[in-house]
Amino acid sequence: MAVNNEVLALILGGGRGSRLFPLTQHRSKPAVPIGGKYRLIDVPVSNCLHADIRRIFVLTQFNSASLNRHIAQTYRMDLFSQGFVEILAAEQTPDNPNWFQGTADAVRQAARHFARYDADYYLILAGDHLYRMDYGELIEDHIDHKADITIAAQPVAVSDASAMGIFSFDRAGRIVAFEEKPKAERLADIGRSIPSGATFAAHAPDKPFVASIGIYVFSRDVLLDILERDAATDFGREVIPAAIDRYRVHAHLYRGYWADVGTVGSLYNANIQLTRRGAPFTFYDPRRPVYTHPRFLPGSHVSDCTLRDVILAEGCHVDRCLVEESVIGIRTSIQPGAEIRRSVLLGADFYEADDDATARGDGPRLGIGRDVVLDRVIVDKNARIGDGARLVNEHGVQEADGDGYFIRGGVIVVPKDGVIKAGTTV
Repeated sequence: MAVNNEVLALILGGGRGSRLFPLTQHRSKPAVPIGGKYRLIDVPVSNCLHADIRRIFVLTQFNSASLNRHIAQTYRMDLFSQGFVEILAAEQTPDNPNWFQGTADAVRQAARHFARYDADYYLILAGDHLYRMDYGELIEDHIDHKADITIAAQPVAVSDASAMGIFSFDRAGRIVAFEEKPKAERLADIGRSIPSGATFAAHAPDKPFVASIGIYVFSRDVLLDILERDAATDFGREVIPAAIDRYRVHAHLYRGYWADVGTVGSLYNANIQLTRRGAPFTFYDPRRPVYTHPRFLPGSHVSDCTLRDVILAEGCHVDRCLVEESVIGIRTSIQPGAEIRRSVLLGADFYEADDDATARGDGPRLGIGRDVVLDRVIVDKNARIGDGARLVNEHGVQEADGDGYFIRGGVIVVPKDGVIKAGTTV
């Protein structure tokens, strides 16, 4: 099957990204860095490229400048190719003066741009998920089942079910209902939603529900008909439940690792998990790598340090310090005496020379200063942590806004371009 001629991908950039604040204060969710050198958008785009899907639209609405720049610098297709990765930003028109009202509404407003391309199938993806999937298998499953809509799904535990869209099946394994984010008491009414068919037979016994992971395949005419006929604004809450009685809706079982990293806590956990031996997801894969912007940085320089379970990106300078269970992003500078544990440093966009002291005045130098202690901290790009600062959240505060920092879900976050004064204790 010539997938690249039949499939067009639409990646949803999400809304304001308030659950990821302050990491989304100056960028959209798909542009948030992860893994030391990547951005979230690199995951779905790379999955598309490995499936030979090379016509990709990214739908954005808020703070899209950083994402635009990353895509323009990274995904440059061959001049003789029909492929592209293109931003479709929300726009007001004479017919519709409103911004995107939800996932389905975003696709509806963008339809006038993508509907003119020949495509038999539309692949709709989220821009803030972490996984590695063969979209070719997903499309083939859609075709084999003669489905109108196919939804990637996986078994989940009771503790996760209330945050996801849950399927109900009949005894023959056909989907009979879909409910987005049911409350705990509603889950008891739904009961065990795993069908008895062979497709889902290998599920873990502690995962009694089948949940959507927000990856959809629509046959062309079906999607365009839904967008024209209905005023629904959200796929999970409105489009999918209404479609079950009208169209052939199929659930495709995905057996690999998948995580929604749309909150500060989940993004932090996903990064820390990358540092562990035998992690369920890794950015390294000899056959299906995740692509990102090539920066041509020098190798990192490490001098007399202790590093344990660390991901160290390129272009860093790490001097006489201790780093454990942490991700150190590109161009990070760590001064002597620092102790960094269970933290995520997103790095820097530029280097600062020693003679730049005049430009920064009395403030700290770029990066992590001398004798700094960090534990469970996310340090965003271009931040400055002054000498002797101690960010460890000793009192276990869950939510707070401080002087140059925020605490979300117990994780301290130093925002982009943030400054922590020397000697600060949190």
